Amino acid sequence: MNGAHGYPRPQLERAEWFSLDGEWEFSLDPEASCKSPDAPQWDLRIQVPFSPETPASGIGDTGFYRACWYRRRFDAPKLNPGERLLLHVGAVDYRAKVWLNGAIVAEHEGGYTPFSAEITDFLNAEGQQTLVICAADDPADLSKPRGKQDWQLEPHSIWYPRTTGVWQTVWLERVPGTSIGNVRWTPNVERWELGFEAWLDGERRDGLRLNVKLYAGETMLADDTYAVVAGEVHRRIALSDPGIDDYRNELLWSPATPTIIYAELKLWGGRGDLVDTARSYTALRSIGAQGDKFVLNGRPYQLRMVLDQGYWPESGLTAPDDDAYRRDVELAKAMGFNGVRKHQKIESPRFLYSRRPRSKGSRASGRPRSSAIPAIPRLSPGCRSTSPGACRTSRTARRSGITSRRCITSRRRWTPRGR
Repeated sequence: MNGAHGYPRPQLERAEWFSLDGEWEFSLDPEASCKSPDAPQWDLRIQVPFSPETPASGIGDTGFYRACWYRRRFDAPKLNPGERLLLHVGAVDYRAKVWLNGAIVAEHEGGYTPFSAEITDFLNAEGQQTLVICAADDPADLSKPRGKQDWQLEPHSIWYPRTTGVWQTVWLERVPGTSIGNVRWTPNVERWELGFEAWLDGERRDGLRLNVKLYAGETMLADDTYAVVAGEVHRRIALSDPGIDDYRNELLWSPATPTIIYAELKLWGGRGDLVDTARSYTALRSIGAQGDKFVLNGRPYQLRMVLDQGYWPESGLTAPDDDAYRRDVELAKAMGFNGVRKHQKIESPRFLYSRRPRSKGSRASGRPRSSAIPAIPRLSPGCRSTSPGACRTSRTARRSGITSRRCITSRRRWTPRGR
């Protein structure tokens, strides 16, 4: 099963995942007095992954509280012999402690970064599993990274409402005993190659080989197999280069032609058995600087960037769904921008991956096509207009062929108040 948001980690994607987004039991802990999963009252219900300050969460409490608690019961997927079950949490602001069936399985500090835990050994043999997350986030602590979150009760000046607790997807992943744990791509346009690195996770095995196939649209670019040494692979994949500018330009990534290179990864055992399989993606491009000029793919490139706070009227830091990411990108491009500057926020990997869904049975296109998605209801910075005709964002969008359906947000406390 999955949720309104797509696969949470698109750069290492498996065919099956289990979203735990949706309704959870919830309890506010204003003074952080609860010390164990048995202490909270569990008198509320919340929609994960939206923070309790937001209307989308079903709570909408913008007051001060130093901690909050989440609980959900679920049926674990069946595990074949040797398989493992991983718990992933996209982001919890700010300190998180996680229990499964009464045992602590993870602790994490940092409100903008994901964390994971293997929970196989903590599963009940029969019946449901009980997952509890405690999020501690003292609103008066100004020393921790907080982005644009306000420390006052009501947002003032350029500050936004607070974000407490879970604000990105919680999900489960079933993996083999030895699996592809992480990958990294490093493009090198000058050498016309892609650097590829992979790290395995789980039980160490000898004689493993990792096959990598690269595609741009329907065109295969590479089909290489590498020996796994000490649980890792570090290789450079040279791409065929006929030396023709048109061909090179077709493969290079830029905001105008965002060509994506898709990868199929297969981990093979020494006896020819398929151990693990996953998908990934990358792009071929170079960036640099020449004096005061930004250089993309070896040529000066004029940047026209918009400041992106990454807040939504009803859901705060969390995008309401993947379509909201696409609306943001398409509206920015329609208004003449070719980039965004994320302001004091580490965005979900889904933002970087946002593209048009591919048709059933077809390989992902190397050049995503734009889709006719209407503009999101968002104000230009500092906008207080009550008339769409007076709003600069609305006027520009109409000139670009996009209709802005709302100028002002539905709830005033989520209106941007500055740069």
